[in-house]
Amino acid sequence: MSRGIRRAVDRVVWPVVGLALAVALWSLGARQLSDVEAIRSAFAPTAGFAALGRLLAEGALWEHILLSLQRIGISLLLALLIAVPLGVWVGLSPLFAKLTGTLFQFLRMVSPLSWMPLAVMALGVGEAPVVFLLTFAAVWPILLNTAAGVAALDRSWLQLAHSLSATRSEVVRHIVLPGIVTHVLTGFRLALGIAWIVLVPAEMLGVSAGMGYFILDTRDRLAYDELMAGIVVIGCLGFALDVAARAVTARWVGKNRG
Repeated sequence: MSRGIRRAVDRVVWPVVGLALAVALWSLGARQLSDVEAIRSAFAPTAGFAALGRLLAEGALWEHILLSLQRIGISLLLALLIAVPLGVWVGLSPLFAKLTGTLFQFLRMVSPLSWMPLAVMALGVGEAPVVFLLTFAAVWPILLNTAAGVAALDRSWLQLAHSLSATRSEVVRHIVLPGIVTHVLTGFRLALGIAWIVLVPAEMLGVSAGMGYFILDTRDRLAYDELMAGIVVIGCLGFALDVAARAVTARWVGKNRG
């Protein structure tokens, strides 16, 4: 078998086989779910994919998809604005790292969902608590990877900058930030995955649209075929976002190596 054929098999054939096996297990699981034929049929792959096609054709899902992506985008932007400066500060200041290291590790291990009641009490019901929870979830991977990137910098460059009387802001702008982009992108990808997982339960906080709201609504309406369609959409969107983040990281790394 030639290298090109082997690569095509690895990239296309085996993933397709894996997905086919997953659908087969889905069908088998739906049959074991209940003794009621109507429920088994509603959870079956055929019903889920039929509902997905119908919802996309009618446009019923697009509002939920766009709002969820908008919330993720806003939250990740806020997380970057918070985490990158803090991570640089942790990496450059041993004193600040000692003061905040234990605190940051403690907060990182607190589930973002445990902040739900406080977020609603402080920010009310609506967009604000959802964005807060997603931002809280996304901050830590970016912050810790940024700090690790600063720690991994070649110290001779920093010493050279200081010997040339560069100011602290000039060192950060011209040496630190360009040198940690790969670490920041890695943290961003991890943050994206965590925020996407938190998104669905966070969108059950009284908002009127979004994929989390859609899942809750289909459950309440007993529309189990649409519920399964929603799960498929969440998985596909999350996978697509991760592929995009991986592509950006790989392109940046390849560009710098070239």
